[in-house]
Amino acid sequence: MTYEFLVKLGIAMFLGFLIGVDRQLKHKPLGVKTSMVISVASCLITIVSIEAVHRFSSPGSTNMDPMRLAAQIVSGVGFLGAGVILRRSNDVISGLTTASMVWAASGLGIAVGAGFYWEAVTATVLIILAINLFPLVLKWLGPSSLLRRRDLAIKVTVEEGADLNQVFKQIKRAALTVKRVKVKDVEKQHVLEMIISAPDDTYTTDVYKALKNVDNVRSVEVESR
Repeated sequence: MTYEFLVKLGIAMFLGFLIGVDRQLKHKPLGVKTSMVISVASCLITIVSIEAVHRFSSPGSTNMDPMRLAAQIVSGVGFLGAGVILRRSNDVISGLTTASMVWAASGLGIAVGAGFYWEAVTATVLIILAINLFPLVLKWLGPSSLLRRRDLAIKVTVEEGADLNQVFKQIKRAALTVKRVKVKDVEKQHVLEMIISAPDDTYTTDVYKALKNVDNVRSVEVESR
């Protein structure tokens, strides 16, 4: 059991390492160390859960569930996943992919701990492909009108009494699409808060300059989502 125990933990740590490297290269909250700890700990708990049945159950009959402890990993690791989901000031939700990777790392550890080595390796490869290769393929082969665009959060401050339609006309000339807009008055000036859709190759600085050149515009803030 000692040799098999070390092999399982080693494989779990390696698969967690692969998941962590992907997040680390993209500067996401889930790093290599966190991913490996989750995977190894999940593997250990699964091994203990299975072996405890053989060690502590009565001969000939048992009411112990070999996967009872492992079942609690799935719900328990959800707290870690929730910790990396962020809501920004512009109502953008981020960290969902990283949260799913936390859950995946625990799942890989459970699979290895239960002895499903090839299944865990295959799942790791598919997960890495799903978050790296497939989005690129979909981006280039899918409809450009939907997939090759990104959202920008824009805040424009205009002098009181100015024609706000000039701002929207400039947005239209720049081949941008307004998805949501909020208008309010603050200290004798108009404030426009918008979410616009722009082609993927549009530079954020170009949008900023285009809106800054509109008459009576005092300030412009552009944030890429």
